[in-house]
Amino acid sequence: MRYAQGGGLTDVERVARERVRHEAVARFEGGEGNRDIAAALRVSERSVERWRSQWREEGLAGVASKGSPGRPRLSDVQMARLERELVRGPLAHGWADQRWTLARVKTLIGRLFHVSYTVEGTWRLLNRHGWSWQQPARRAIERDDDAVELWKREVWARVRAPRRRTVAGWSSRTKPASR
Repeated sequence: MRYAQGGGLTDVERVARERVRHEAVARFEGGEGNRDIAAALRVSERSVERWRSQWREEGLAGVASKGSPGRPRLSDVQMARLERELVRGPLAHGWADQRWTLARVKTLIGRLFHVSYTVEGTWRLLNRHGWSWQQPARRAIERDDDAVELWKREVWARVRAPRRRTVAGWSSRTKPASR
């Protein structure tokens, strides 16, 4: 089941949804029709039909929540290992530069744990555990910030063109008044 906000139900919402299904079962046992139940519980008739079918086949267990389909597939121990490997950096895992991409993290998860995530699922996993998408600022290793500041103060001040002074009453588009 998909939801407009882009995710599944929280545990609290799932329990509330299961309560609605149990109410539907009580109404099934009372002999109510699908249309009446759907209207009373404010759900679609198709959902009521599906619940009734599951209830007939499996009883109350058939309408029980199966849990979140998007639950994390990595245990806490695996997630801790993944974080240690991410801190080691991409070079340690065979990539040519020091930039983690979601595709690389996805590949690393597959290599380490033999679990397949989508790129979007990888982002959600990392986001849940406090990782961000930020890139480090590019800076040359040889950069000397003190030398840059000195150059800006002394050399740049001499090199840059002085600003043209404005004279009241005319601009570069008009001629100055003749005397």
